[in-house]
Amino acid sequence: MRRLLIPLLLLAAACVRRPNTSVKPAAFPDVDPLPAVALPAEAAPAASSPRVREADALLLRARALMVPVAGVRPDQLRDTFDERRSGGRTHRAIDILAPRGTPVVSADSGTVYRIRRNSLGGLVVYALDPTGRLVYYYAHLDRFAEGLAEGMPLAKGDPIGYVGTTGNAPRGTPHLHFQVMRLDDPKRYWDGVPLDSRPFFAHDGRPNVPDRQAAR
Repeated sequence: MRRLLIPLLLLAAACVRRPNTSVKPAAFPDVDPLPAVALPAEAAPAASSPRVREADALLLRARALMVPVAGVRPDQLRDTFDERRSGGRTHRAIDILAPRGTPVVSADSGTVYRIRRNSLGGLVVYALDPTGRLVYYYAHLDRFAEGLAEGMPLAKGDPIGYVGTTGNAPRGTPHLHFQVMRLDDPKRYWDGVPLDSRPFFAHDGRPNVPDRQAAR
């Protein structure tokens, strides 16, 4: 337990999602993220998560998400959604610690939406669920999966990339920063309403194709 304490403390100071800085800055400007998200007063919280409205909880439960890191079970995930981060921000995501190079897999079926690099997330991937209502954000990747391309379809468990420390992640603490957002405005796909995904994982992380990059 003591061996995990220092890496977790380092994460609390460093890891935060920052809106995407596109390789096409005119189309995808770099903007400041929302500092926090408050549920409307009239929204009824889901029984499985007080941070998610019932309508969003129903959608997440229907997706039966897979933990997006190979070999990690849902009961091993640590709650980091409300942790404070640098610059007065709130995390609004989950950090999944794993050895560098551990396969990162698609948490859901859907589509690869954007493949990018930004200053805080490093190598990042945005994917959409089949309904087009959810955005999945994978950050701090060491490298992308072979053949990954924007617009390609994804099945649950398909390779996304590999756990790393790109961006602002502590170099000694490889992990995946994973966030689920409700997509309200497709023009601002990086800035949707963050949803607490941790209570909704239904499957262990398990690649469904051979790991062709593991030996690299």
